[in-house]
Amino acid sequence: MAAHPTGPRPVVPEVTPAEAKVRQDQGAVVVDVREAEEWQEGHVSGAVHIPLATLPQRLHQLDPQQEVITVCRGGNRSAFAADALLKAGFPRVSSMAGGTLAWTEQGLPVSK
Repeated sequence: MAAHPTGPRPVVPEVTPAEAKVRQDQGAVVVDVREAEEWQEGHVSGAVHIPLATLPQRLHQLDPQQEVITVCRGGNRSAFAADALLKAGFPRVSSMAGGTLAWTEQGLPVSK
């Protein structure tokens, strides 16, 4: 999996930032797949940082029984990450529509 995927964006389940927050509060893990510099600028509070390029090697850090919501800056990389997780056997995966840009616009909690 490349850090900057090419080709058509995969079709994966999407959730809004508000839905992602509710699901996170109910136990879903939010996985931010952006690069380190982006993560340091601000990220979803409580998210786990696993850059897209390292996701295949770090699957063991996630619980396949736990719901996973992937997030990036705008929603493209997170769709590729969600697709990879679904293909790796994670049954409850979605991508957050609009990424951290939408999350921040909606005033949801951000950490630095």
